[in-house]
Amino acid sequence: MTSRKRIIGAVLTLISLPLLVTLVEAVSFYVRNRNNGSIVSSDVKREYLLYVPMSYDPTRPTPLVISMHGGGGWPVQQRNISGWNRLADRHGFIVVYPSGLDVGGMRGWRAIHPGAGLTKDVRFISDLIDDLEKAYNIDPTRIYANGLSNGGGMAFVLSCTLSDRIAAVGMVASAQFLPWNWCTDPRPVPMISFHGTADSAAPYEGGTSWVAPDPVANVSEWTANWARRNGCGPEPIESAVAADVTRREYTGCAGDATVVLYTIHRGGHTWPGGEPLPEWFLGRTSRSVDATRQMWEFFQEHRLREARPAARHE
Repeated sequence: MTSRKRIIGAVLTLISLPLLVTLVEAVSFYVRNRNNGSIVSSDVKREYLLYVPMSYDPTRPTPLVISMHGGGGWPVQQRNISGWNRLADRHGFIVVYPSGLDVGGMRGWRAIHPGAGLTKDVRFISDLIDDLEKAYNIDPTRIYANGLSNGGGMAFVLSCTLSDRIAAVGMVASAQFLPWNWCTDPRPVPMISFHGTADSAAPYEGGTSWVAPDPVANVSEWTANWARRNGCGPEPIESAVAADVTRREYTGCAGDATVVLYTIHRGGHTWPGGEPLPEWFLGRTSRSVDATRQMWEFFQEHRLREARPAARHE
């Protein structure tokens, strides 16, 4: 009888072991990927992941980088893919990774169609800046926004809706759904972008894809439109950065609001120089250029000339 009980106990243990492992993995994933801050914006709790480097000096105005995840992503994933924290340690700026809300069954930004949802996303970013300015000595002339894919689309939205707060924007594998004439803000905003020619999710030549039933914009045309918005010269400067990377820069822009496009030949829907995403699914990640480092160098060249006074930090 005792032997039988032991056998039954062993069988039950073996049956429950996968469930236990799954539970442990689920808890571990939650702990590794949880956010560390939240605010209430438009009567909804919105979350974010904040990183303040050890070198932060509350007596000195500090730049703020806002980095937004792509559709289906989350703040910790965006932190890991982009590697912004490493640069924050080196250069002493603050990074915040806001979290989108559920959009069509996955977390993202409503930078696809105009409407109340998009307005609330913009309000969230504005409220988040206000909140961080109260807690930290944020330099109001050096607030920058960037994003991956759908997050890059949100960076464009912020350039049109918060141009009095955002000094420059960066985009990687950006999915631009909104028509260009939606952006009625004429203020020149510096922009740097990275996009792969083999991007199957947000095609370089524009159009629909397996993830985007609504057509996305042609990258070259989109960049040229941004250059026209900024009053840049019509002829960009082309240069080869590496065997698989070409750089296009529009100069002579109003307010020195330069527009730069890095084309990653055979590059996928990935962050160049960042943590690789599954190549079989999203394509190749180029190591020839570091999008985060290039973005930060670009940001350092641009400050907001007429910034809104920062909220008083405590």
